[in-house]
Amino acid sequence: MILLAGVLLGALPLRAFEVSASKPQQQAADFSVRWQPRAPVNGSPVVFRVTARERLKSLSGKWLEHDVFFSSDSQGKVWYGIAGASLETRPGNYLLELKGITASKEFSFQERIVVGKGKYHSIVASVPKQYTEPNAEQLQKIDQDKALKEHIFARVTSEREWAGSFHAAVKAQISDVFGTSRTFNGRVQSVHHGLDYAVPAGTPIAALNSGTVLLAQSLFFEGNCVVLDHGQGLLTLYMHLSKIEVKEGEHVNGGQKLGLSGGSGRATGPHLHVAVRWQGIYLNPATLLSLQLP
Repeated sequence: MILLAGVLLGALPLRAFEVSASKPQQQAADFSVRWQPRAPVNGSPVVFRVTARERLKSLSGKWLEHDVFFSSDSQGKVWYGIAGASLETRPGNYLLELKGITASKEFSFQERIVVGKGKYHSIVASVPKQYTEPNAEQLQKIDQDKALKEHIFARVTSEREWAGSFHAAVKAQISDVFGTSRTFNGRVQSVHHGLDYAVPAGTPIAALNSGTVLLAQSLFFEGNCVVLDHGQGLLTLYMHLSKIEVKEGEHVNGGQKLGLSGGSGRATGPHLHVAVRWQGIYLNPATLLSLQLP
């Protein structure tokens, strides 16, 4: 058993993490790099596991021009960090750069991570005209919401708050998947940046993992919305709620009730929209929910 971020857990099955493909002898003796999912694609979250031979005082990383924040076990030898590839990321090999500090030295290491091409769909949908052609008053509300979201999304917490695997907010059928290209009313195009669950209004909504409530209020497009900060740059969003039952600044545990589902905001009917955002990019919630995490 090991202690990680204040949580006691058993040894995670190594098969869950992809093993580094290239390991020069000296570097392999120092540490190893593994990752989930084994074959990431554009839109995938990625969790890196770095195991060091010596105790590290700190470990930092950079991938796809984003900082990767790591947290360690109590021995300072096993480190985990969350990252992600945006939908716009093209297939290819992308360099993960790591920098670590021990009691006596600094070191750096590079590992190439292969990103493939995901398969995403397209649909046509109709919504009320006010959501595609807002009036002056609605435009003012949209601009206010935009400024608020920019402020919220600019917050990046390097410390880890999530603990263990992420779990679905509801037990229900998925009605729309991540990455779907949408045409609204024949004109407005957008990409679906989350998962939609077909649940009736009033269904209890649970937090995917532990974190801090960054936002809990009504927005024009999102309706009643809750945003959780899970640390390491990772946020989860819960939209179109009929009722919010948490307050901004409150710490919540994974599985804790956040509110009730509904059809507020830009919605064709009652459902739950869940999104995952990491350092300014949206990632596939279904992939995050499938990962085996410590």
